[in-house]
Amino acid sequence: MPSSMNIPLQFLNLWLTLLLIWLIANGSLAQETVITGAVVSAVIALAFATFSRVYSVVRWTPKVIFFYLMYLGVFLLELLKANLSVMRLVFSPRIDIEPGIVKISTDLKTPMGRLALANSITLTPGTLVVDIKEDALYVHWISVSAIDPVAATEEISAKFEKYLKVIYG
Repeated sequence: MPSSMNIPLQFLNLWLTLLLIWLIANGSLAQETVITGAVVSAVIALAFATFSRVYSVVRWTPKVIFFYLMYLGVFLLELLKANLSVMRLVFSPRIDIEPGIVKISTDLKTPMGRLALANSITLTPGTLVVDIKEDALYVHWISVSAIDPVAATEEISAKFEKYLKVIYG
């Protein structure tokens, strides 16, 4: 159970995260949208902040916010590239893929950092994290181009991890 001292920090981090998701999902900064999002996010954060320790590691410093925005840009670019790559495979007259599971390593130490990395990889078409063991992620890759763990790590996760290290540690 988290200490009572961390609960306000967990609440604040969870509330800000949920509010940000609400605002992005609604695509509006209209007063009623912001107020509704703030209230709904607060209710959810109150209900779950005491149960979720992962939000206590989120820090809202200017450096973290900057790196989060950079990560978001890199993620969107990688998402676009992966979608185009999978689309090319789907529409190709001859599907030439070599699927397989590769092991990649991570330097991320926090559960939230590893979760964010695993989600980033899984949300990118053509890759799916199937297991996490200590500092290794096992990724199903639709078209394996590197079986060496160092090369696979560089190709699959290095772009995300350099930003996630700053955000989550």
